[in-house]
Amino acid sequence: MEAMDFRREGLRSARGAVGRVKAAGLRRDERGCVNGAACRMQAVDLKPGGFGAGEKWRARVGLLAGSKPWISACTGLFAARARCYFYAPLPNTQGSVDFPTVEFEYGDTDSRGAELAELYSYTEEPELSTNRRCFEEEFCPQGMGSVFSAPRHRAAPRPTHRSVPSAARGRQWPELDTAQQRAQILRLLEGLEVVSRERRLRAARAILYLAQGVFGDCESEGDVLHWSRHNSFLLYQLGTFSAFLELLSMEIDNSQACSSALRKPAISLADSTELRVLLSVMYLLVENIRVELETDPPEWKSCRETFRTELSFPMRSDEPFALLLFTMVTKFCSGHAPHFPMKKVLLLLWKVLLFTLGGFEALQVMKVRRREELGLPPLPEDSIQVMRSMRAASPPTCSIELAEQQQKRGHRSRRPLMKQDSLDIYNERDPFKNDETGVDEEEGDEVDGGIEGELDLMERDALLPTIPAQRPPIERVSFPKGLPWAPKVRQKDIEHFLEASRNKFIGFTLGQDTETLIGLPRPIHESVKTLKQHKYVSISDVQIKNEEELEKCPMSLGEEEVQETPCEVLYRAMLYNLPQYMIALLKILLAAAPTSKAKTDSINILADVLPEEMPITVLQSMKLGIDVNRHKEIIVKSISALLLLLLKHFKLNHIYQFEYVSQHLVFANCIPLILKFFNQNIMSYITAKNSISVLDYPHCTVHELPELTAESLEAGDNNQFCWRNLFSCINLLRILNKLTKWKHSRTMMLVVFKSAPILKRALKVKQAMMQLYVLKLLKIQTKYLGRQWRKSNMKTMSAIYQKVRHRMNDDWAYGNDIDARPWDFQAEECTLRASIEAFNSRRYDKPQDSEFAPVDNCLQSVLGQRLELPEDFHYSYELWLEREVFSQPIRWEELLRYQ
Repeated sequence: MEAMDFRREGLRSARGAVGRVKAAGLRRDERGCVNGAACRMQAVDLKPGGFGAGEKWRARVGLLAGSKPWISACTGLFAARARCYFYAPLPNTQGSVDFPTVEFEYGDTDSRGAELAELYSYTEEPELSTNRRCFEEEFCPQGMGSVFSAPRHRAAPRPTHRSVPSAARGRQWPELDTAQQRAQILRLLEGLEVVSRERRLRAARAILYLAQGVFGDCESEGDVLHWSRHNSFLLYQLGTFSAFLELLSMEIDNSQACSSALRKPAISLADSTELRVLLSVMYLLVENIRVELETDPPEWKSCRETFRTELSFPMRSDEPFALLLFTMVTKFCSGHAPHFPMKKVLLLLWKVLLFTLGGFEALQVMKVRRREELGLPPLPEDSIQVMRSMRAASPPTCSIELAEQQQKRGHRSRRPLMKQDSLDIYNERDPFKNDETGVDEEEGDEVDGGIEGELDLMERDALLPTIPAQRPPIERVSFPKGLPWAPKVRQKDIEHFLEASRNKFIGFTLGQDTETLIGLPRPIHESVKTLKQHKYVSISDVQIKNEEELEKCPMSLGEEEVQETPCEVLYRAMLYNLPQYMIALLKILLAAAPTSKAKTDSINILADVLPEEMPITVLQSMKLGIDVNRHKEIIVKSISALLLLLLKHFKLNHIYQFEYVSQHLVFANCIPLILKFFNQNIMSYITAKNSISVLDYPHCTVHELPELTAESLEAGDNNQFCWRNLFSCINLLRILNKLTKWKHSRTMMLVVFKSAPILKRALKVKQAMMQLYVLKLLKIQTKYLGRQWRKSNMKTMSAIYQKVRHRMNDDWAYGNDIDARPWDFQAEECTLRASIEAFNSRRYDKPQDSEFAPVDNCLQSVLGQRLELPEDFHYSYELWLEREVFSQPIRWEELLRYQ
């Protein structure tokens, strides 16, 4: 009875796995997981033969799912819940002492192989064989046969992708010359135009096999990637992308498929087969052509530029290709098309934006060129290179480690206090430093010291005898030559400084005059000179000033010349539905966040990962559970990357375009959503191993698949961290920074939602770029957190001083801010919104500018104009004269006065 009660309590707690193990009288290994699949089944009263009794399995899954009938009907969630049920690892109750530095290099994307592998879920792996079989049935190097022939007898599915050598069917694809390859592709493209839906799908699968690299004719992963890229250029040159775009438009408008999906209680992979094939081919074309190599022939380079232009500017329709994908996202979130494979749509949308708009390095080049065009001084440094050269700081100490340190300190005599060195720069561990013994007033699981971690006291005892006591600590610390960032000063900062100085010394102000210094002391003159030396004028400042002038003098300044860039075309196309696009993206991000709970009204983002058949073994349940978690991680990665790209490019194109997107993200609760995402164990998320390397493309296409076991799935790969998860975290932090920078009302949202302890936990990840953006977010709200918080987090304050750019005259550490008046917050957002609406109306609502059109005031010319009257006007002419002319009194006094 005690065992049953213990197990019931364990199911309701975070340590349910431990309770089940103890209830079954089993051992647990060092990693906190149950030993072996058989033991796990015993722990939940299951037989080793699998889930023979389906009712008990459904009952347990229903209990875990909260007894929701719609979840019980969804077969794929059985496995996802089962993985949490059987394989929930024990929490690390000892606290992590060792935080290794994460060797992560931030970039536009991961490696090419990893980006291609994330396109496919593990449940789609059998379809690789189907694609190969469709190609082999249509492939005829001697020119015999046709894609229009009747369907032949198909062989049974092969157990692996390489079970039958290509030599058994004649010549291989790599052996054909370019002319023969083109002929084969043209034959396959003809198959896309037939009426039969099944034959079109066969031809599309054969083309997908070509885009996947004809892996049946390859011996290594490098060969697969080479032929995938070669075939992608060949396919695009023959018009494959345009043909698949037409098919995609047909599938989006397929009302029969939408209604069929709406009637189903649970949607699976089978409901989106055609869409997944089409999107996969288009993604492979975009990703392979987008990547530029030095060895590319000239025709490939010209082909790349043509493809970029085709995606950027509308050719056959009135909208760019990215807008079609945005429409798919909103249609999916509205519930009208629940079968859309959202992961593939978002990945393709991200890569299309990256290809057409440009990545982060291209953005930096565009920024430098734009500053030259506006006559602004060059940038003080390259921010990408500065962040790559920065080193990570030590993470905060866990509260359990702190308690152990205090307990050990109680058994030893207290050391005399010694002088603390300046900043503990660059992760130098100084054994002479004293411990921070305070506990954060907002956070119970961290030390108040912030991110500058120190050695354990046991390690210090070992180090102290080896170091001479007379040696000063300052000699062992490697100080940098200077701070990483050049300080910046805004024009507004100079005006505020002079306003305060004039009020103090003269008693009146001169407005925005920053040149007149009469009556001010000499030190003020020197201060103003120093501020002007570091004055930074951004592109946004120039754009705002130009916009104000256009609003004041629309007639004299004339029409604004707008450069037709891909970013401008995209914004114009997105403008009127942009709020819906942002809401839809945030809805999907919320559903994919690891901290989100399953709700009845939430959208189902697992339509393109759930199989048709319910898993029947523990191994299948584990595999599907890993696949579901990987699926969500990829969705978070793609949404975070494309939102950041949109914000950065819109900000460079025009500041009010950026502000329009930002406001709708804020109105859609993007700030609390990102904070909710980070309100988890970030170290666990960064080091998550939701991948099976042997099943990743292209590894699975050229190697024999080993036998998977529960232990091998649990072990995962040997990577120190998950690239996509760390990439997603940095992107979300950068988005949060862009939304809140110089916006006091949004900064107060960070304070209201108690983001400080959440952000401090993110500092445990020893990666310089991620720590930098966390420290930026902490800096902007420091003035609102109170003196006690600043006093107990002095090491965090020191880290901010080390790593974040300085703004002269910015008293962020003291809270004496002129702009920090809470009653101005609402007015600030309203003023910004009015400026955005005026900008959109002036630039994009051309028919509404009729009041500025020229008017003819000459009576003779107006009466002499010939007007086209309707044909039936002469029937009602007399009635019109009576109503409009004779019955209206003429006010001669007013008429003569106006003359």
